[in-house]
Amino acid sequence: MHFFQNRPWLRALGWLLLLGPFFFVSYGLANWWTGQLGHVGSLVFSWEHHIPFWAWTIAPYMSLDAFYAGSLFLCATRAELDTHAKRLLSASALSVLGFLLFPLQFSLVRPAVAGFNGWLFEVLAGFDKPYNQAPSLHVSLALLVGLVYWRHTRGLLRGLLAVWFGLIALSVFTTYQHHFIDGVAGAAVGVVCLYLFPDAPRAWRPVHAPADRPWRRKLAAGYGLGAALLLAAATALGGWGWLLLWPAGALLLVSLAYAGLGTSVFQKHDGRLSFAAGLLLAPYRLGAWVSSRLFTRRQAPAAEVLPGLWLGRAPGRTDWPEPNYGAVLDLTAEFNLSPAARARSHHSVPLLDLVLPSLEELQQAVAALHRLWPHRPVLVHCALGYSRSALVVAAWLLATGRAATPAEAVAQLQAARPQVHLTKRHLAVLTDYQATLAAEPQPALS
Repeated sequence: MHFFQNRPWLRALGWLLLLGPFFFVSYGLANWWTGQLGHVGSLVFSWEHHIPFWAWTIAPYMSLDAFYAGSLFLCATRAELDTHAKRLLSASALSVLGFLLFPLQFSLVRPAVAGFNGWLFEVLAGFDKPYNQAPSLHVSLALLVGLVYWRHTRGLLRGLLAVWFGLIALSVFTTYQHHFIDGVAGAAVGVVCLYLFPDAPRAWRPVHAPADRPWRRKLAAGYGLGAALLLAAATALGGWGWLLLWPAGALLLVSLAYAGLGTSVFQKHDGRLSFAAGLLLAPYRLGAWVSSRLFTRRQAPAAEVLPGLWLGRAPGRTDWPEPNYGAVLDLTAEFNLSPAARARSHHSVPLLDLVLPSLEELQQAVAALHRLWPHRPVLVHCALGYSRSALVVAAWLLATGRAATPAEAVAQLQAARPQVHLTKRHLAVLTDYQATLAAEPQPALS
C-alpha cells in the first residue's frame, strides 16, 4: 500500500488530459499538412533495404501508448511528475516542428500482414500516415517513458521492462515505420528534453555581472562560430555528415555557458554531469580531455605545494600516487569525478575554464578545501592544474595565513609547479578575496 500513498493522482490525470489531445491534434495536423504537399522526399541509406520486417514487433510498438499514460501515474512526487510531463510535452512539440519544417515520408514497401498483427497495423494506419518521420517521436517517448519505469522498478521487473522498451525502440524500424535517421533524430530529441528539464538539484543558474564579461563574450563568439561552421559542413555534406550536428550542438552549449549561463550548462552535481549533459557535451568533453593530456604530457600529474596539499590535473587511472590521496577537490565543470576519486572524501565546485571565477565561487571552493583538509593528503585539480586549481589553492594559502600576499601565494605555487599560469587579472581576484578575510573569521588549521 505504501506505493499508492501520497502520489499526485489528480495532477497526473490533468497532465494526461492535456498531453493526450495535444499529441493527437498536433500529430494529425502535421500528417495532414505534409499530405497536402506536392512532393515529399525520403532520407534513407541503401543498407536499410536489408532491415527485416518483423510483423510481431507491432505489439511492442503499440504498447507504448499504455506505458505513456501509466508513466504519469507512476511519478512519486509533484516535482517529478511536472518534470516528466514537461519532457513529454516538449518532445511532442519539437517533433511536430521537425515534421513541419523537414517533411519526409517512409519509402519502403510494407508486406501484407494478416491475423491479429494485421489488425494492429490497420488500427495504426487509421491515424498514422507514412509521414511524420524525422525525428521519430516513438523513439523519443520510449526513452523518456522508459526512464520513469527504470527509476521506479527493481530486480527482474526492471530488466524485463528494459528489454521491452528496447524492443519498442527497435520496432520503429522492423515495422517499417521509420528510417534510420529518424530514429537517431528521435533519440537526440529525447536527450534534449531531458537536458531542458533536468532533475533537481540541477537547475539553470545564469552568471550575473562577471568581472571579465568582455573576455567571456569573445569566448562565446569563438565557440558560437565553431558551432556555425560545423552546422554549415553538416548541411553541405549530408548523409553521414549530419552527425556533425552533435559537435555543433556541444559547441553551441559551451558558447551559451560563456555568454551567461555559466557552469549550469554542464548540469554537474556532486562531481557528476547529468546523463543528458554528459551525452550532449561529449564531443567538447573529449576534446577537453585530450587537451589536458597533451598540455601536461611532459609534466608530473600533480605537485606537492606543501605537506598534505597537492595541485594537479584531472587524474586518470595512472595518476594515483603511493601513498594515495585521502581527499579530492574537483574544480572542473566539464569532467566527471572518477570512481577512484568518488571513493574518497571529495567535493566538486564547478568553475568555467579560461575565465575568472566570481568571488562567491572562490569562497565556495576555499570552504570546500577547508572541509577536506582533515582527510589530507588532498588533491586539488582542474583540467591541467595550471589555472583554476592554482587560483583556489592560492586563495586557501591566504585564508590560512600560509601566504601574506597574493604574489607570495603565487610564488609558492610556481616553486612547486612551474607551469602554473596566473595573470594580473587573477592577482586582482586574489586581492579582492584577501580583502574579505578580515571581515570573516577563518578556521585555524594545523
